[in-house]
Amino acid sequence: MVGALPLMVSASESRGSKRRSAFWRLVAATPPLVFLGVFFAWPVFAILLRGLRPHGTWNFAVFGEVFSDPSMRRVLWFTLWESIASTVLCVVLALPAAAMFARYRFKGKRVLWSALLVPFVLPTVVVAVSMLGVVGGGGLIGVDLNGTVWAILIAHVFFNYAVVVRTVGATWSTIDPRLEESARALGAAPRRVFVDITWPLIRSSVAAAASIVFLFSFTSFGIVLILGGISHRTLEVEIYDQTAKFLHLDIAAVLAIVQLVVVVAILMWFGRSQRRRSVLLEQRSTSETERSAGTSAQRWLIRSNLLSMAVLFGVPLGLLVVRSFSTPSGWGLGFYQALTDSRGGSTSFVPPIDAIGNSLLFASIATVIALALGLSAAWAIVGDGSMGSSRFSRWTDTALMIPLGTSAVTVGFGFLIVFDEPPLNLRSSLLLIPIAHAIVALPFVVRLLVPGLRSIDPRLREAASILGASPRRVWWTIDVPIVGRALAAAAGFAFAVSLGEFGATAFLARPDRPTMPIAIYRALGRPGDYNFGQAMAMSTILMVLTVVVVTVIDRFRPAGVSEF
Repeated sequence: MVGALPLMVSASESRGSKRRSAFWRLVAATPPLVFLGVFFAWPVFAILLRGLRPHGTWNFAVFGEVFSDPSMRRVLWFTLWESIASTVLCVVLALPAAAMFARYRFKGKRVLWSALLVPFVLPTVVVAVSMLGVVGGGGLIGVDLNGTVWAILIAHVFFNYAVVVRTVGATWSTIDPRLEESARALGAAPRRVFVDITWPLIRSSVAAAASIVFLFSFTSFGIVLILGGISHRTLEVEIYDQTAKFLHLDIAAVLAIVQLVVVVAILMWFGRSQRRRSVLLEQRSTSETERSAGTSAQRWLIRSNLLSMAVLFGVPLGLLVVRSFSTPSGWGLGFYQALTDSRGGSTSFVPPIDAIGNSLLFASIATVIALALGLSAAWAIVGDGSMGSSRFSRWTDTALMIPLGTSAVTVGFGFLIVFDEPPLNLRSSLLLIPIAHAIVALPFVVRLLVPGLRSIDPRLREAASILGASPRRVWWTIDVPIVGRALAAAAGFAFAVSLGEFGATAFLARPDRPTMPIAIYRALGRPGDYNFGQAMAMSTILMVLTVVVVTVIDRFRPAGVSEF
């Protein structure tokens, strides 16, 4: 009986510790979930309610009208098959590059690894503009693909290529190469080695990358708006037109619901797929798994991938820069100087260059909001590291990911409806755009911080608690210093995402306070080479800012932590 007393006390302390941990996780989850409830769920619900209940009675007949309309069915079908095609094409083209980065050592590898992230965080408007220089009228290839599905597919591969390479490559680089070498020594062909050994170990990361590519393609807005023409439209573009141009809120509401259902289904599938297909394996450091190319086949793999990346990324971005200096009167800074002139520019009332200051201001505010909420959410998901993957963690994680694939157009228009009257009249506030940007950036911040927090040894927290530290003191003295690098990387990523946000900002930006993507889009909408040149110049400036931010991201990113 006496011997059982310590065990009973220990069990009681354990239950008390779990209850305290669960309580503090709930406290940590409250601010981000309340933020999403007020600034995401409420605007989205308001726009859906106004569309489906316009006169006080529910109008569910609009569902039948939408699904029976041939033009709407074409939009739905195009969005689905284009997203699948973009995903398959991106995975097929990027897997060889992931293998190259995971297994081989070559000059400039670290620089190229960082540079790959640039296209992903570039604003979709800049991606579309850079593609016009290659596949548009008068483009480099000599064939006008603007308005065709091929232009959209190429742009989506350009935009999402880094998702597959960096997600799969980071996982692949930790797999012990001796597993593959042993299979080859036993006479297995390269294809058999990949199918039986490598694929089971990387398929979880491939599924993660594919789900992200599909979501971004499914909700594509800026790329399709500029490159798709009138014949190729995704749900996102159709929602924008039905809302902003035709004021058909009922049709827009149905399309937004369809989009949201698909997004939630993909996220739930991904969560189950990750739990079902995850493989526990001792990981190796990069220094143990990479090697120099020793055979002609290995050297060919490296050269062919480097050449394809140079064509896919270097040519469009290079032409973007070249065209920004190619004025009607010759080479010079004419287009850049024109950005300081408010007369005949791409924006109304103010010089286009003011958009740079606006974007930097909004991005700074959005970063602070997303970082504070993301850190709180990440801690709520991870907890003290001793409770495993609870249902609360999974549901919180899924809820925070939903904005990633939800219509930014719907959110932006919902902001105009909800926050234009009491109790939250923010229509004239500078905070409206940063809050919308923070909603978009929050999932990325959480994805960066969760792995960093999970890497903390729970025994460090336990030791601090035993010494009398409160949970808040443990958080500040243990968690925050260790995840400092992840915090810096998350801040940089949130800043870059805010710089390039276009969908919600298209509704929220005032004429006298445009952001850089809005200024670029307005310049493209005005006729003449002069305005097109201004768009190129502004796009180049935005690209340079993005490159600087990406360099900071990769400098502070913790080793072995993927951004996606």
